[in-house]
Amino acid sequence: MTLKALELLTNCYILVQGSTVCVMGNFKQLKIVRRIVQDCMSNVHPIYHIKELMIKRELSKRPELAEENWDRFLPQFQKRNVKRKTKTVKKEEKEYNPFPPEQKPRKIDMQLETGEYFMDDTQKQKKKKKKLVEEKEEIVENKKNERIKERNEKKEDKKNRLIAPEEKEINKKNERINEPTLDELKEKFLNKKRKNKE
Repeated sequence: MTLKALELLTNCYILVQGSTVCVMGNFKQLKIVRRIVQDCMSNVHPIYHIKELMIKRELSKRPELAEENWDRFLPQFQKRNVKRKTKTVKKEEKEYNPFPPEQKPRKIDMQLETGEYFMDDTQKQKKKKKKLVEEKEEIVENKKNERIKERNEKKEDKKNRLIAPEEKEINKKNERINEPTLDELKEKFLNKKRKNKE
């Protein structure tokens, strides 16, 4: 679509083959197409140039604007520096070793070391069953240990909850402030006697 639009606006034939562009047309129009192609190579989309060419074509039709500057009519596109996420994978630096790594043992070598190579099928099956039984026993033991740990933790939590709070020491001065003084007691006692007499 953009190629067809450029061809219509510049009256040139444009052929793109890989990274090569061939153009046939008027000399002035060739300059415009060359500028557009160079901007494309430097990552500027041709739609900006297409808009500009369309506006220039409309302005050229008006005779009163022939001698004026067309910059005020042309669009001003701001360059945006878009930051793209780049994946930076840090490679671990390996120490240089002039000797090649040791050759990994073959499956047959491993069987020879364990003695499995000389076993019959029945003996191999017994060994596999034995391994499976041992693995199951390990799993059961691990579960038991986890349960025991959980029980111990629960018991400790209960013990921590049942600890009585520390008793605060009572200030003797505060107690005396709340108690009535000797004079106050005398007055109360005398007041009661007076009321009784009346």
